[in-house]
Amino acid sequence: MAKRELLKVEGLKQYFPIKGGMLGRTVNHVKAVDDISFEVYEGETVSIVGESGCGKSTTGRAILRLEEPTEGKVTFNNVELTSISKRDMRRQRKDLQIIFQDPYASINPRQTVSDILNEAMTIQNSVPPKKRRQRIIELLETVGLNEYQADRYPHEFSGGQRQRIGIARALAVDPKLIICDEAVSALDVSIQAQVLNLLEELQDEFNLTYLFISHDLGVVRHISDRVIVMYLGKIVEIGDTNSIFENPKHPYTNALLSAIPVPDPLHVNTHIGLKGDVPSPIDPPMGCRFHTRCPFAQAKCSVDEPLLAVHDGMTDGHKAACHFVKEIEQGEIKPKDYSTEIMIG
Repeated sequence: MAKRELLKVEGLKQYFPIKGGMLGRTVNHVKAVDDISFEVYEGETVSIVGESGCGKSTTGRAILRLEEPTEGKVTFNNVELTSISKRDMRRQRKDLQIIFQDPYASINPRQTVSDILNEAMTIQNSVPPKKRRQRIIELLETVGLNEYQADRYPHEFSGGQRQRIGIARALAVDPKLIICDEAVSALDVSIQAQVLNLLEELQDEFNLTYLFISHDLGVVRHISDRVIVMYLGKIVEIGDTNSIFENPKHPYTNALLSAIPVPDPLHVNTHIGLKGDVPSPIDPPMGCRFHTRCPFAQAKCSVDEPLLAVHDGMTDGHKAACHFVKEIEQGEIKPKDYSTEIMIG
């Protein structure tokens, strides 16, 4: 049975204006997200990964219209979000929720947990007023908290407990899609595992769909069905989790995966060191945006932008934006200025 497409992003761009001069005119733009397209199917977890500044969090915010997209189309549950009014968008947010990165900053410290959860239900009118207290207790039990904690304030909770409150707030309106924006990166490793397990349990129980934004590849491998790799506002590779981790095709994806630490003192890990810094999103390079740091770059890479496409030997749905996938894999193009460090332990 074919999966139902829940979210479709087409040609999404998010440019932020840079003001300058005495009159404060727009002199340039930060091209945070620059023409990306992908789909998310019902019941799956799609992760977006990449270095800081690659545009992954901005993508999540643009989908929700927390930042108005510069260009492109976002279709959710057969409704084109980018063409509806702000009032209609507010109604759609019942089905589209977000869990923020910082469990300290994303919760109002002046509200009790009960107030926080009640506010979400009041705004969306998702539960009758008389039943909201019972619903709050159910939500707390669902995320592993207790009834007596409903009337406590956020400062009385640990970071992991606050993130559970954030998850309960997202669940309060019975959403279909939850965007997890670095939802576990601010937590201790042991607490991360608990929250990730909770997210998986909730997905099974409520048939949730996740767009999981993270820089932690270990977490992504654990939770994802499919993975999107972004670099400087562009998607450079997309595929199912096994394809990305076991058979990566883009040089940038290979470099990212080589940086995953392995907790084994006898393991010999070849770390691919990339030259230089990430270029500025204000003035990104012509052609392939990765060519300034890519050890396999050829003259064509600095002129022609590669399309995100299926190449020989790639499974269905696995795509990479590289001109020379086949040549690199077969060793026809040798790396140049290639810094390789052998790291033990």
